[in-house]
Amino acid sequence: MIRPFAGLRPQPQYAAEVAAPPYDVVSTQEARALVTGRPWSFLHVSRPAIDLPDGVNPYSYEVYARGVANLQRMLEASVLVREAEPCYYAYRLTMGEHTQTGLVAAVSVAAYESGRVRRHELTRPDKEDDRVRHIDALNAQTGPVLLAYRQSPRAADLLGQATAQPPAYQLRAADGIGHTLWVVREQALIAALGDAFEAAEALYIADGHHRSAAAARVAADRRTGYTQAGDSHEYFLAVSFPHDEMRILPYNRLVRDLNGLSEAEFLGTVAKVFAVEPLGQPVAPAARGDFGMYLCRQWYRLRLPAHLAGSADPVERLDVQLLARHLLEPVLGIHDPRRDPRIDFAGGVRGLDELERRVNSGEMAVAFAMFPTSIEELMAVADAGRLMPPKSTWFEPKLADGLVSHVLDL
Repeated sequence: MIRPFAGLRPQPQYAAEVAAPPYDVVSTQEARALVTGRPWSFLHVSRPAIDLPDGVNPYSYEVYARGVANLQRMLEASVLVREAEPCYYAYRLTMGEHTQTGLVAAVSVAAYESGRVRRHELTRPDKEDDRVRHIDALNAQTGPVLLAYRQSPRAADLLGQATAQPPAYQLRAADGIGHTLWVVREQALIAALGDAFEAAEALYIADGHHRSAAAARVAADRRTGYTQAGDSHEYFLAVSFPHDEMRILPYNRLVRDLNGLSEAEFLGTVAKVFAVEPLGQPVAPAARGDFGMYLCRQWYRLRLPAHLAGSADPVERLDVQLLARHLLEPVLGIHDPRRDPRIDFAGGVRGLDELERRVNSGEMAVAFAMFPTSIEELMAVADAGRLMPPKSTWFEPKLADGLVSHVLDL
């Protein structure tokens, strides 16, 4: 299921300068602002288009070539160094009072292909192709996949042993998130961690479906009569956390128009299914089956009747699916949220103010605040071999890119 690897990582004095947000949570403009005065930021590797003129095709050869050049520059300056021997790494994220501690490892592509590493989302071909090209160009996986595993007392004890020693890095990013990394070199502990994860029935992709799918495609492309199951391309970079430590925020929805309805017609149609209550303050749903709605500078609480929210089907009982089935599809005409340009999404970390701002500006007509999907719901969907609707989960805090990368040696 997992194995140690010789990670490529920053020397301690550069760790804070290198650490960067995941490539896919910041826009090009945000990434350019974040690297101002930071020549060693890993965004130069993960989002190399920021070092090229505006308007460059983000999927062009020159973008990936710039990423390779930027990585080589960091290697030549000894900002990044390769571990001498295969290791595991313990990784702790801290956000306010919340902490979660996981294991950085190389995860088997074969386990992914067989369904032991379980997925719950479809991927977009353009984003998957981008990561394939990025891995191939750099000959490395630089963005870790976020995985969950069912809480294990044995794994918790072993991670406790790993984190009892002084860390290699301890830093706080610009967004206030703390990142602490320990190197696990003791062979007995490495073996015990491998055994503990091998005993797990499954690992669950929480975030990183495009990265894991791309790694599997690279592995398939590189398989020849001379390759073996243990070759580095048969594994992908991941960080696995116990499920009960993971934190999911809501993934809110915004729609650009009311599908030809007036405000009164829209409210009347919604009220045929939902209980609609106007309120004088922002509405953050407190329970499943409740939704906040912001329309024409007014907040409403929408409540779905219990008989409509109580499905035994692991997908149909998700709040994101309930909103789609009973409002987005029949009222607003949103039938394919993966491709319909009329719908957009906002991670809960941006707050309800973001929903108000985008509706008040006229960019959007209506916004919906969601109750967060639980990790147990995610695992139930994955265990059933089903897929969740797009943008069902927003995990927070986010991993940092650049603290450990997985080099493909063949």
